[in-house]
Amino acid sequence: MRDLLLIALYAFLGAGAVGLLGALALRILRRRSVAVSLAVVAAVAVSAMLAGTLAVAWAMFLSSHDLAVVTMVVAMAAAVSLATALLLGRQVVRRCRELLGAARCFGERGTFTAPLVPAPAELAALSDELSRTSERLAASRGRERALETSRRELVAWISHDLRTPLAGLRAMAEALEDGVVADPARYHRQMCTEVDRLNSMVGDLFELSRIHAGALSLSPARMSLHDLVGDALAGADALAREHGVRLAGEDVVPLPVEVDGKEMTRVLSNLLVNAIRHTPADGTVAIAAERRADSVVLSVTDACGGIPEEDLPRVFDTGWRGTAARTPPSGAGLGLAIVRGIVEAHAGRADVRNVSGGCRFELTLPAPAG
Repeated sequence: MRDLLLIALYAFLGAGAVGLLGALALRILRRRSVAVSLAVVAAVAVSAMLAGTLAVAWAMFLSSHDLAVVTMVVAMAAAVSLATALLLGRQVVRRCRELLGAARCFGERGTFTAPLVPAPAELAALSDELSRTSERLAASRGRERALETSRRELVAWISHDLRTPLAGLRAMAEALEDGVVADPARYHRQMCTEVDRLNSMVGDLFELSRIHAGALSLSPARMSLHDLVGDALAGADALAREHGVRLAGEDVVPLPVEVDGKEMTRVLSNLLVNAIRHTPADGTVAIAAERRADSVVLSVTDACGGIPEEDLPRVFDTGWRGTAARTPPSGAGLGLAIVRGIVEAHAGRADVRNVSGGCRFELTLPAPAG
């Protein structure tokens, strides 16, 4: 037993010395090719075995013939190990260079094309992750282009919509100043109307800027959808009467929701105003609510005749106003964008789809716990 322990000790000391030298070599060569590191690892493995064998042979006083035989066997094993390590290292380096070339093209062209040749699992996983990153970047660029387009449209439309009432105000002010107005009171009423229109547009712009900046502060509270809808219907009743549109929604189920009452009232008001303006006289705008799984769905249905299918994905975009027939006389294409922003701030979703004779806007909100 004592002899076995001595043999193990000598073998450990010889192999340990080589292992320390190998660790030092790997540290020095850590910035070199992976093929060099693999060659060092193979050399250390074989050299550690040789060193341990020689230490044991020296301690056991083996004959020179036996020692030469052992050394020859270990040397052959070292040659084969080094050749295998170099071959593996060369393959890994080639795959790394192919992946590096694909990544370089990714940086230049913005799209990543994975190498077709088989690669080790780690490099294949890296290639897959780069492919997914390329897809996410492409989607992000698409959204950025769409957002930039909507911003340009918004600037153009806002400029036009602001210029019209400002020009009217200036003309009326000059007429009043020159004293050529037969009915000044009518001009004053019209000026107040134009000022209210401008104030509404500026308010929408401010609200939208808060949503985009993530500065929309919510104060959610538990309330009934019946009360929320009732307030919104009361606020839109005068406009509905003016356009000859019927409002339906008094029998909304009193489902509980946890929302910011002020902001959600604005959402419903925007949807109702939008629906009333696009519904012909004697038409009906209806609000309904229902429970679906873990959510509450609130819908506003109008009789506008429907929205072209190609326009449906853009309905909630900033500045979108659709065809000329659907352009409200005092809108800037901000109301529905505000609707989506507020609903998403409540962890909900805003959707629109065509139904018979019109379209339906659906707000999906998370149902309160309990």
